[in-house]
Amino acid sequence: MTTNDVQVAIIGAGFSGLGAAIKLKQNGFDDFVLLDRGQNFGGTWRDNTYPGAACDVPSQLYSYSFELNPNWTRSYGHQPEIHRYINDVADKHGIGAKTRWSSEVTRAQWDEDQSRWLIDVTRDGKNEQIRAQFVVGGVGPLCEPNLPDIDGIDSFGGKIVHSARWDNDYDFTGKRVAVIGTGASAIQLVPQLATIAARLDVYQRTAPWIVPRTERAYHPVENWAFKHVPGVQKLMRATVYGLNEITAFGLTYSPKALKPVELVCRTNISKAIKDPELKAKVTPTFAIGCKRILRSNDWYPALARTNVDLVTDGISKITGSGVVSSDGTEREVDVIVVATGFHVTDSPVFDAIVGADGRSLADVWAEIGMQGYKGTFIHGFPNLALMIGPSTGLGHTSMVYMIESQLNYLVSFLKQVREQGISRVDVKADAQTEYNEGIQHNLRNSVWVNGGCASWYKDNKGNITTLWPGFTFNFRRITKEFDIAAYDVERRKAAVPA
Repeated sequence: MTTNDVQVAIIGAGFSGLGAAIKLKQNGFDDFVLLDRGQNFGGTWRDNTYPGAACDVPSQLYSYSFELNPNWTRSYGHQPEIHRYINDVADKHGIGAKTRWSSEVTRAQWDEDQSRWLIDVTRDGKNEQIRAQFVVGGVGPLCEPNLPDIDGIDSFGGKIVHSARWDNDYDFTGKRVAVIGTGASAIQLVPQLATIAARLDVYQRTAPWIVPRTERAYHPVENWAFKHVPGVQKLMRATVYGLNEITAFGLTYSPKALKPVELVCRTNISKAIKDPELKAKVTPTFAIGCKRILRSNDWYPALARTNVDLVTDGISKITGSGVVSSDGTEREVDVIVVATGFHVTDSPVFDAIVGADGRSLADVWAEIGMQGYKGTFIHGFPNLALMIGPSTGLGHTSMVYMIESQLNYLVSFLKQVREQGISRVDVKADAQTEYNEGIQHNLRNSVWVNGGCASWYKDNKGNITTLWPGFTFNFRRITKEFDIAAYDVERRKAAVPA
């Protein structure tokens, strides 16, 4: 096993990992490596290639503020365009030269004696170890597909495909298809499959609230203005940002304020579905916003098709040839599409990161719940900065804004490391506890706590540990500068004169 030494190791080449690499390079931190198990940049936008894959955040917000994209073709970006944008930005900043592809990080462990992270990597079938002073975890919460634990699923004799691991060579035309799940991925791929499948059974556990998708193509004149008229695109971005922030008030502080949005969703249902039984099935029974609000114009029309059946009885088991619902009905299918999301609060990545006391992130969070400090540092894991860490997720606007806020904090941290000769930092336990108590206090009136639903927003202790409470500009404010007083700090010892 070979060992490589770097100051900073960045894990993951999606929006957060790439953003970290660019900001390090721009600020004179050149001793870093970017590791990713794939073959190009993009993260979740590289991996999710299912039909209809698109973003539900307006495209004007779904780019780095320092690399606005004047070439968006639509008001909401689709997967190929977002993937291309990320790779174009990486090429512009020369990050490919600092990246090692096909590099699967199997373990990252803090070594107290060396004051370094020891990172085990499998690359092209060979094992190597990287020793880094600092680690930036940019793996993101949407990287490990969540496969359902259903009796008999291993016995199915047909095709099984997860939405995040799509098989683009498989032809669904004329097939009998079962789709498990009705979340963000399902509502995009189901309408696409419904037009080509002979029959489509959609298994729903909980109906989502869905607003119309106000998507349109940009006129060439708009793209010209984005490129050539100073301030036009920044103004549009700021306007979209401000309008989205209004929703944060209802989600966090006054769920009743979301009633007009609920009315829009109910109208969306009534326009497309006339059958009373189907309408009852697709109408949620929890407060709007408690689970992620989705966007679609073709989900309800797809469910109303004669070749589509919405099954709400639950799945009892899977046989060699089909799916058995809890009422005993077996529906034979050729292919099962699993659209059940990702391991967000229980990611296998957490098992692979081992801190100063020999316990993994998974071990620590199983005891205290998923928590950190400003979504970035975790007590007991020195010199580790997580991107999109605990309590940074959003239900109303772009995660790129949160990522850039964390990048500000990361750069401020590394500048202090450079200026003060810092060798080790670990957020104080009481600072982390106080911060998380504040998060939970601010969530007490939120729809996520009081909306009457179960969601992946909660951890195994029932706390809302994935979401930021309130307005995102408050997160930007608290991450503007690295607050060193909240950390235990060690500095390099000065050389003793001879």
